Amino acid sequence: MTQEATEISGYHAHVYYDPDTKEVAGRVREGLGDRFDVVLGRWHDVPVGPHPKAMYQVAFAPDEFAKVVPWLLLNREGLDILIHPSTGEHVGDHRDRSLWLGTRLPLRLGKLN
Repeated sequence: MTQEATEISGYHAHVYYDPDTKEVAGRVREGLGDRFDVVLGRWHDVPVGPHPKAMYQVAFAPDEFAKVVPWLLLNREGLDILIHPSTGEHVGDHRDRSLWLGTRLPLRLGKLN
């Protein structure tokens, strides 16, 4: 089944960190908030939902993708980041239609059902 890009209502970037890299994650977060039209989610210092480690979410509109993602490519400071579209099909968005910067982490997809 072919899907159209117009079915993407936005994007999420999940920036993963641990206690040793939380300060680095803070710098990346500050950079995103200062430069782009994004919604910065809460810090989650423990795994939540399908995410296997601490993270925060960054939500942004489709027209911000071409600005946010290249910046993350150049400025992620070694952090692992999941980027996925929001189409309303959560498992597929996280599993099949995702981009990873850094190491691909094993998601707990059963938490999305």
